Amino acid sequence: MTLHPVLFRQAAFIERAIGNLSMSLLIGCLLVTLILIAFLFQWRTVVISLTAIPLSLLGAILVLRLCGSSLNAMTLGGLAIALGEVVDDAIVDVENVLRRLRENARRDHPDRAFKVILNASLEVRSAVVYASFIVILVFLPVFFMGGLAGTFFRPLGLAYIAAILVSLLVALTVTPAMCFVFLRSSSVERERDPLLIRMLTGLYRLVLPVFLRFRSATVLASLAMMIAAAYALPFLGGEFLPDFRESNLVVFMAGKSDSSLQESVRVGGHLAEELQKIPDVLSVAQQIGRADLLEDTWGPNVSEVWIMIDDDADYDATLKEIRDLVEQIPGYQFQLKQFLRERIDEVLTGTKADIAIQVIGPELPLLRQKAVEISQAIEGVDGVDDLQVEQLVEVPQVEILLKPQQVAQFGFTIGQLNADVQTLLRGRKVGQVYEQDRVFDVIVRTSPEVRANPSMLGKLLVESPVGDRIPLKSVSQISIDSAPNLINREQASRRILVTCNAEGRDVVSVMEDIQRTIEEDVAELSPKYHLEYGGEFAERAQASQRLMLLSGATLVGIFLLLYLDFQSIRLTIMVMLSVPLACVGGVAAVRLAGGDISLGSMVGFVTIFGVAIRNGILLISHYQHLQQEESLPFGRELILRGAAERLAPILMTASSTALALLPLVILGNLPGHEIEHPMAIVIIGGLLSSTFLTLFLLPVLYEWFGKTNREFG
Repeated sequence: MTLHPVLFRQAAFIERAIGNLSMSLLIGCLLVTLILIAFLFQWRTVVISLTAIPLSLLGAILVLRLCGSSLNAMTLGGLAIALGEVVDDAIVDVENVLRRLRENARRDHPDRAFKVILNASLEVRSAVVYASFIVILVFLPVFFMGGLAGTFFRPLGLAYIAAILVSLLVALTVTPAMCFVFLRSSSVERERDPLLIRMLTGLYRLVLPVFLRFRSATVLASLAMMIAAAYALPFLGGEFLPDFRESNLVVFMAGKSDSSLQESVRVGGHLAEELQKIPDVLSVAQQIGRADLLEDTWGPNVSEVWIMIDDDADYDATLKEIRDLVEQIPGYQFQLKQFLRERIDEVLTGTKADIAIQVIGPELPLLRQKAVEISQAIEGVDGVDDLQVEQLVEVPQVEILLKPQQVAQFGFTIGQLNADVQTLLRGRKVGQVYEQDRVFDVIVRTSPEVRANPSMLGKLLVESPVGDRIPLKSVSQISIDSAPNLINREQASRRILVTCNAEGRDVVSVMEDIQRTIEEDVAELSPKYHLEYGGEFAERAQASQRLMLLSGATLVGIFLLLYLDFQSIRLTIMVMLSVPLACVGGVAAVRLAGGDISLGSMVGFVTIFGVAIRNGILLISHYQHLQQEESLPFGRELILRGAAERLAPILMTASSTALALLPLVILGNLPGHEIEHPMAIVIIGGLLSSTFLTLFLLPVLYEWFGKTNREFG
């Protein structure tokens, strides 16, 4: 058995994860290209819109370089999520320029192309700038997440925001210039809208009046969907981070505290032979104990068995086969984890389990009794696996109690006598010996036979201050007693751990059942004792609470930005409705995908808020432009025309964002997709609901508020 192949395969897993993300980016670019061709059809407009993608991504990479970051799995994930949005600003600009050029061609006295293109770009400039900054503002809470969650998601957020900022710069400078170069010819002005846009616009003009006619039913149906989504949230499961589907596994093997090195080698060798009989297991390595200079020290009774499986193996079936095998080994406790997941759990709580229950109090016997009682109560909870109580065993210990009167009678001091006893038993460094280029410490202490025998210890002579040699038993009481092999503390209090993993269910649901079972079946602790819950559950709760608070503050900032743009409380509230509407599709998508909300899913919800608000800004700002700049009177014609003219850019921005993320969803939970996969599911689901309701609910609300003769703006 050797360690090197496992380390080599860890690098191979990271390389494979980055390769999968790069492939998703490439496929996303192709899908965005296809949807733009379908919507725009004309090659000039497609080229102008697509230019934003390489410029934005390359610019974001330069920003990452300047910030000292690298292209890794998280930064590539951020670029993949931003892929659909970096083209949005260019799409809005190009579509508006095309529409204004065609309107100009139908006039009796058309203006120059330069003037039309400039005015068309300036017309959407405010909406594009405010929408981009709102998207950035929405993602800012990711930078303030603490702990391991912040370490994971900050590089993703940096890549995402860098891509959005560069795409905004491209839309404000490069896109208008390219529109003037490619679209100023008279042939472009005379071209009709592509067939797909004409069909969708015609269908939209037929369907939207139905929603406007039954506006009460439309609003009530939207409210019902939001209430249903809010009702479904408590029934969704939760986890901190998903399992990384890597081919490197770690089996944590713990024997009794007095297990010898030879026994650990024997059991580990037997386990390795059995594991290698599994067809998809390529190699097995065992690491026994950890050195005293490491942060976590283990004795020879604790081992890590590192397993490397085939990349093409049936992953879930192989893990089950390995788990069934290790559970058959008697006398040892086992936990099976992926390499990265095991290291993450160890960083979170110092344990290797998903769930850690700390029993804290002053008396070890009562702590041990309560820990066993809790373990017996929760072992029947569905999803609890690898249940363990921290091992505490009584070990023999030589106890030397000094007698103060005799110590004083012979002229000793307590401190000096203690130092002499420590030298006899533990040793003292008195010098060094040099042999060639090696240095050895010289330690003085008694022989092992004397240290292990109380009667011989009592005969040891200690020299008094006046030079007399006194047997140690004359000034002390020496006995053999039993004591715990290990005493762990939490904030100066003694504690014992009960740990387990969640298998087949999400961590949050398992933890909730565990807490309910403990409250019902375990006797209440005395005031000096209490329980603390740790592991992934506690970390997820802390990260979720922080993200929710920061997101609330962000929504206040978004409200202020919208008010600065619209100068109207009612219009601002109307656009803010995009946030709960986006949650409807996101919650439904999570439910269909398995029902578990991870931290990646929550970041996905944060992301979709900005994308949904962007679409609302595009529609409402165009209504204002038609009223204020083109003097179109308020009425049904305003509602229909404004919505129809914004249909194409809203559909293009939503579909390009969704298609850019589609590879992350279709390719599934591959290595490299574990965190971005749930994010993409939430974003696509939220896009579907928010786009539908933006196109049909917002026009209804705009007309409804207008019917009350209230002025906007």
